[in-house]
Amino acid sequence: MTALTLSTSSAATVRADAVVVGVAKGAKGVVVAPGAEAVDKAFGGKLAAVLETLGASGAEGEVTKLPAAYGLKAPVVLAVGLGEAPGKDDGYDNEALRRAAGSAARALAGSKKAGFALPVEDAEAAAAVSEGALLGAYSFTAYRSNGNGQNAKGAKKNDAKSAPLAEVALLGTKPRDKEFKAAAERSQALAAEINRARDLINMPPNDLDPKAFAAEAQAAAKEFGLKVEVLDEKALKKGGYGGLLGVGQGAEAPPRLVRIAHTHAKATKTLALVGKGITYDSGGISLKPAGHNETMKCDMSGAAAVFAAVVAAARLGLEVNVTGWLALAENMPSGSATRPGDVLTMYSGKTVEVLNTDAEGRLVLADALTRASEETPDAIVDVATLTGAMVLALGNRTFGIMANDDAFRTSVHEIAEEVGEQSWPMPMPSELRKGMDSPVADIANMGERMGGGLVAGLFLKEFIGEGITWAHLDIAGPAFHEGAPWGYTPKGGTGSAVRTLVRLAERTAAGDLG
Repeated sequence: MTALTLSTSSAATVRADAVVVGVAKGAKGVVVAPGAEAVDKAFGGKLAAVLETLGASGAEGEVTKLPAAYGLKAPVVLAVGLGEAPGKDDGYDNEALRRAAGSAARALAGSKKAGFALPVEDAEAAAAVSEGALLGAYSFTAYRSNGNGQNAKGAKKNDAKSAPLAEVALLGTKPRDKEFKAAAERSQALAAEINRARDLINMPPNDLDPKAFAAEAQAAAKEFGLKVEVLDEKALKKGGYGGLLGVGQGAEAPPRLVRIAHTHAKATKTLALVGKGITYDSGGISLKPAGHNETMKCDMSGAAAVFAAVVAAARLGLEVNVTGWLALAENMPSGSATRPGDVLTMYSGKTVEVLNTDAEGRLVLADALTRASEETPDAIVDVATLTGAMVLALGNRTFGIMANDDAFRTSVHEIAEEVGEQSWPMPMPSELRKGMDSPVADIANMGERMGGGLVAGLFLKEFIGEGITWAHLDIAGPAFHEGAPWGYTPKGGTGSAVRTLVRLAERTAAGDLG
C-alpha cells in the first residue's frame, strides 16, 4: 500500500517527483488554495494565470500538470481542482479535499513520491487529504501479467507506469503533534481496510468462493488478534440455517457463516455488523438476464465491508465490542438448486416461500440476523447489495438506510454524510408487508414490485430480535463502480460503507449514540 508521511517541508523545498497544489473556482477565475503559497511565489505570483492559460478552471477533480518553476525542488507541479472556492471565513470542505487528493494520487501513478500541499489547517483536514490520497492511489493488479506471460502474483515487478504512487508526503503538517499523528495513523488503518474490501470485491469468483472468503477472515483474525468461528455446511445443517443452505445448495462450493469479533476489555457496548456475502450471484433458477451477470462477483460487497470494518476496529483499538457476521454463499442454478415455490425453514424457525431465487440475499441475511440477535447486541447494522430497486431510487453513488428506530436511522445517515459517503434515509411503509403474505408459509421472499427496496427491508425486519435497534444499508448502487474512476473512487469495488461502519463504532465507543 502507498506509504504516508507527515512533513514540515514546504512545497518549494520538498524533494519529490511532483508537488500537488489545490486550486478552486473563484468569482473572477482560478484561485490558488492555501498550502500553495511557495509554489505561487516561484511562479512570480502568477500560478493562477498560468493555469488558466492551460485551460484550468478549478473545477472539482480537474488535474493540470505543468513543469515546475525555478526554485522548486520537485520537477512537476500538479494542480487539482477543489470546486467552488469557499467564503472568506470558511475552509474547504473535507470531502472536496478527499476527492481532490484522490484525483491527484491517481494521476501520479508510477511516481515514487509526491508532496501534497493541499489546505491542511487542522488534523481533520489532514485526515481527509490522507484518506483521499491513499484511496485514490489504489490499484488492483493481482491478475495482470507482466508482459511475459507470467501472472503478476508471481512477477517481481509490475508495469512501472501503472504502479500506484509509492509515497504521499503531507506537507505543512506537524509530525510531532498528537492530533496530526493520530489522524495519519487512523487514515492509514482505515484506507488499508477499505482497500482490503476492494481487493476482495475485485477478486474473480473462481478464486473467492465461500470457503476461500472464510479463510481470508481466519488469516486476518490470526494477524490482528480477533476471535473467529466458521460454520461449514455440516454445522449449518445441524443448526438449521435453512436460508444459507437453501441459497447455496445449487452450487458446488458450499456456504459458510463466519463470526469474526473484536473485543475490548473496557467496552460497555456491543455493535453487531451483518454482511451479505454472495460470492457469485447468477440468480439461481430465476436466472439473471444477459448483461446482468458480468459484475455479480460484487454481490459479497456487504460482507467485505463488514469484515474490513471489524479489522479496522481492532487496528484502531476501539473501546467497543464489534462482531461481524459474514453470510457467505454462491447462488447457482443446477439440478440441486432451490426452485421457485420451495419452502425453506430458516434458523429462526420461520418458513419462507421462495418465489424468486434471485431474491437470495435476504435469505442468507435472515439467518445471520437471527443468529446475531441471539447475542443481544446494543445495535445491529446489516450491509448488502440487496436490490436493484434501490439503484433505481437513489442512483449509483448513494446507499439507502432503513431502520426500526427513526433516531438511529438519522444517526447513521449523519455519520455517513460526515465521513463522505452519500446516503439517504428510506421509509418502511407497513402496508407493503401484506404483499409478502404467503398461502403456504409464514412469509414469502417477494412482495410488491413497486418499492422493492423497501419490501426487502421489511423482510429483514422480521428476523431482528425483539427490542434490538437495527439499521439496514442497501449499497447496491455505490458498491461497484463500472465507469471511469473519479475522485478517490476506482473502477470496480469501492469499499462502500466501511467508513460509515467504522465511524459508527467510534461513536458507539465514545458513548455518542446513547
